[in-house]
Parts: sequence; C-alpha cells; structure tokens
Amino acid sequence: MPKIVLITGGRKSGKSKFAEKIASEYSNLTYVALSESRPNDSDWQTRIKIHKSRRNLNWKTIETEEIINVLNSEKNPLLIDSIGGFVTKGLSMNIKDWELYKNRLLDSLSIYKNTIIIVGEQVGWGLVSEYKVGNLFADRLGEVLNALTKIADNNWITINGKALRLDDIFIEI
Repeated sequence: MPKIVLITGGRKSGKSKFAEKIASEYSNLTYVALSESRPNDSDWQTRIKIHKSRRNLNWKTIETEEIINVLNSEKNPLLIDSIGGFVTKGLSMNIKDWELYKNRLLDSLSIYKNTIIIVGEQVGWGLVSEYKVGNLFADRLGEVLNALTKIADNNWITINGKALRLDDIFIEI
C-alpha cells in the first residue's frame, strides 16, 4: 500500500466512501474527522451521522481541528476526512503564518511512518464567490491539494460515484 493516498472530488462525488473502501483493509486504522463540531448546524450533524454509520467499528475515531497534533502523536494508518478542515482553521492567518502552517502539515505528512489516506474537496470549478472568505478558502485549498498531489503516492478523483486514478492519465505541470 502506498504511504500517502489523496482522494479528491466534489460534493457528494463518493470521495469519502472510496477512501473508506481503501481503508477497509486496516483493522487498526485511525479515522480523523477533521472539522469543527458545529453542534447547532442540523445539516452538518446529519452529514456526520451518515459518515459515522459507515465507519468500521474497529477503527479509532478522532474528531479534531488539529491534524498536525494527530500526525505527531498517532502511529496507526490514518484516514483524514477532510483536508478542508485544515484550510478552514487557517483562514484567519496572514499569508506568512499560512505558509508556515501549510508547510508544517506537509512536513508532518512526509515523515509519518504509516499509510495516510486523505480526502480533499474539489472547489472553485464554478462561479467565483462573492465573498472574500469563500475565495480565500478556494485558493488555499487549491494550494494544499496541489502540494499534496506532489507528495502523494496515489492521486484519485471521484466523480459521480466513480473513482479515477489521476497518476495514470495526467502529466505533471
């Protein structure tokens, strides 16, 4: 199994299901739910409940906004769902602090001693947001996904419930 597997896709594309399918070979996996809790957002809570219902009962689950801490403390194979939570945490940072934060993540991922499966959102393929924070999120997420693609051993995209291995059909730009 490759060390880093990156799976991206749009909303409801099947990226989390595909990541869980790949992760199913590990009984000792740690599932990292990377987001803020949003207890008052009923739509978000419904999405979380659906994700939880699909998880292997043997997997350890960590719900956090602090992925770097997890990478420094865990030893098991990881499934990180999703990297957008990391970007959200960095939205209030100035560009210098953001670059340091992003590079700490990349360094921590690169030295992790076990398999890491990362789910990432594809955004920014449509309209430009009318909100500054929406554009900042799309830009920073694009930066992170581009950097992750370069260090990942396998890169996948999910579209309409199908997975496509990008390394087989694309060239580096």
